[in-house]
Amino acid sequence: MEFKNVKVIKKANVYFDGRVDSRTIIFEDGSRKTLGFMQKGEYEFGTAAPEVMEVLGGEMLIKRAQDFGFIKIKEGESFSVEGDSSFKVVVNDYADYCCSYK
Repeated sequence: MEFKNVKVIKKANVYFDGRVDSRTIIFEDGSRKTLGFMQKGEYEFGTAAPEVMEVLGGEMLIKRAQDFGFIKIKEGESFSVEGDSSFKVVVNDYADYCCSYK
């Protein structure tokens, strides 16, 4: 994965006592992504806008409002989340991710 002609916000977005962090990338057209890392743990995230999360390394279990149970998302896979909703994540080792906002 390579991005060209982007602006990077140097300051990290830090969540859950430092167990989840990300950096924001802004593209020429104004769209944005975050590149992040999650350590072992259980998390719940809220969304303002729809987003797509790609797992770049490791894996995670996710549960969105419409899911009956947790779904395993592995390296190379992605999932979508609706705006104005939330989703749960369980990481048993680590998860490296890229989140794209629509």
